[in-house]
Amino acid sequence: MKLCESLAINLKYFCKKYGFSQEKFAEILGTTLSYLNQIENGKIDVKCSTIDKFTNNINNYDKKAKLKAWDLVIFDKSHITHFSRIDERNK
Repeated sequence: MKLCESLAINLKYFCKKYGFSQEKFAEILGTTLSYLNQIENGKIDVKCSTIDKFTNNINNYDKKAKLKAWDLVIFDKSHITHFSRIDERNK
């Protein structure tokens, strides 16, 4: 599995974990909804500095999270969500 695929899975997982809409999660990550969608759909490569930024922003939101950058890129089968888009979770 490619790192970008693991990143997409993990971002979807954390969005679901916190119960955010895609828009709110993008805001917390410090990015745009469009950019988040592109990451989730594997349309762009993400810089390491962006992953670090995402990790720091999640940790700033949830002081208990204590995530490291690798937590966003390492594949964890339990993080696979059962919907194709984050905003489909309420349907």
